[in-house]
Amino acid sequence: MATTEPPPPSRLRSWMLEGLSDMGKGGGHQGPHARPEPPHKGQRWWRVMCLTGVDYFSTLGYQPGIAALAAGLLSPVATIVLVIVTLAGALPVYRRVAEESPRGEGSIAMLERLLSFWQGKLFVLTLLGFAATDFLITITLSAADASTHLIENPHLTSALHDKQMLITLVFVALLGAVFLKGFLEAIGVAVVLVGIYLSLNVVVVIVGLWHVATAGHVVTDWSTALTAEHGNVFAMVGVALLVFPKLALGLSGFETGVAVMPHVQGDPDDTEEKPTGRIRDTKKLLTTAALIMSCFLIATSFITTLLIPEKDFEPGGQANGRALAFLAHDYLGSAFGTVYDVSTIAILWFAGASAMAGLLNLMPRYLPRYGMAPHWARAVRPMVIVFTLIAFLVTWIFDADVDAQGGAYATGVLVLISSAAIAVTIAARKAGQRNWTIAFAVISAVFLYTTVVNVIERPDGVKIGACFIAGIILVSLLSRLARAFELRVTSVTLDPMAERFIRDMASRKIRFIANEPDQRDKAEYREKLEQIRADHDLPGEDFVFAEVTVLDPSEFETGLTVRGEVLHDRYRVLTLESSSIPNALAALLLHVRDSTRCTPHIYFEWTEGNPFANFLRFFLFGQGEVAPVTREVLREAEPDRSRRPRVHTA
Repeated sequence: MATTEPPPPSRLRSWMLEGLSDMGKGGGHQGPHARPEPPHKGQRWWRVMCLTGVDYFSTLGYQPGIAALAAGLLSPVATIVLVIVTLAGALPVYRRVAEESPRGEGSIAMLERLLSFWQGKLFVLTLLGFAATDFLITITLSAADASTHLIENPHLTSALHDKQMLITLVFVALLGAVFLKGFLEAIGVAVVLVGIYLSLNVVVVIVGLWHVATAGHVVTDWSTALTAEHGNVFAMVGVALLVFPKLALGLSGFETGVAVMPHVQGDPDDTEEKPTGRIRDTKKLLTTAALIMSCFLIATSFITTLLIPEKDFEPGGQANGRALAFLAHDYLGSAFGTVYDVSTIAILWFAGASAMAGLLNLMPRYLPRYGMAPHWARAVRPMVIVFTLIAFLVTWIFDADVDAQGGAYATGVLVLISSAAIAVTIAARKAGQRNWTIAFAVISAVFLYTTVVNVIERPDGVKIGACFIAGIILVSLLSRLARAFELRVTSVTLDPMAERFIRDMASRKIRFIANEPDQRDKAEYREKLEQIRADHDLPGEDFVFAEVTVLDPSEFETGLTVRGEVLHDRYRVLTLESSSIPNALAALLLHVRDSTRCTPHIYFEWTEGNPFANFLRFFLFGQGEVAPVTREVLREAEPDRSRRPRVHTA
């Protein structure tokens, strides 16, 4: 029968699937139908820091205002508490995470190792739900905040006051367009934006400190009011600790710093098994970003608290959500203030870039591997479109309101940091590092307390996170159902005895008997052979038994190792270990066909019981109605009926 070559893929399809999985370098086998990954050289650590920094550093646009609203005159003290938690808590945690998951899987992969089977998958999906909450809300909240800064510019307020939704959607679309263009372009844009934004902030901070220094009464008035309000230093520290959870947004950026770790260049002799240079440079990235941000947070909270009247921080006030922009206009003039506004708008818009990079790195690592997303989910551009459309929906649901999204953002950030702290605590305990275990346990307690307080004060964050989790789990299960009959064995390896069995049969007719191993005694194989011969009216004893042991049925893509043995000096048996009996048998048959150029036959007996219940057993536990499912897997894997291995059932 003549066969026709499949038509070449369209230019659009080729463009969409170009660089398949380049955001997930090192994520393991890509499945039987995925294209090979292109080589990825990586970027210098400071350039990747700028990508994660557009999220972390952009919080300067609103963090001083949040601190002033939450702590009032205590804002600088509360910010120092935040900096201490950052440098003594979050930074050591994520430096350890970088060591434990150098391929960018983050704390999710560390916790995944603790649980297997379906409970492990559901746990990971839950954490991915919180990660999606964090990253997607970062995109939408930052775009909404950028549009707010644009609208509140004195020169544009009258023209744009009712256009926030439209402007936010345009910002989200532009962010998606950058990632459709390419990841290197995103890093290049981030480097320019971070460089300009931090330089302008240095100017604002220096000018602010100069005004504080030259107007001596400002410091005196502040310290006097602070003492009158709180009495003593211990009371101040106590209040600062109580308001700390409200400042937790200043901790954003660490998870994305680890998520984009595969794009750090490292050393020329780095390997995927031992990326020493990548780990070292990622630690530099995390430490440098934390130190830069800590200096800016302390300085900006100090000058904004001392130089801006308290009423201007209130909702509707000129400094609400834009304290540094207020100082830029007030002390450096309208021209500089407008330049500062443009820079703030640009970095807030692009703050979603680090979140988009995190999503594109995390989701393709887990969902396709679990069978819970289609193969194209490993490609960057289709996922960019999916995430951009979801961001449109979230923006529309929240009406582009920054405050309405704040609770979900903080919840996502804190849950991920808490899970990272717990993961490194467990890792330190397993490594026998007693001091580190105690230290990380204390840090975990701090972040868990902060998370609980935040959830109590802003329960809407958990509700929104639960919606993301429910959506991910639902879509994942539906995708797994749709891919249930897919051939998902990534490789087949036969030991010498198994190869000998196959070579011997290839000279005659290749016939297998599917057997569910029980006692594996002589009577079991004799009775099974007699039953198959009687049911199918077959002569002789030239058969090889194929037995599959199911290991973890929740796994989707697995390799297959086949071992041969002779039992009771008579019966040839191939033993296989897999996550699914039908998939393992189908993969074995196709491998034998391709290696011998002969058509193998396999013989089954019908499974007793309800077909629907048997299908659920197959879906959840890899067993069930084996014969028809094996045939269906073969049918999908080999459309040409003449080349398809034969399945016999009686």
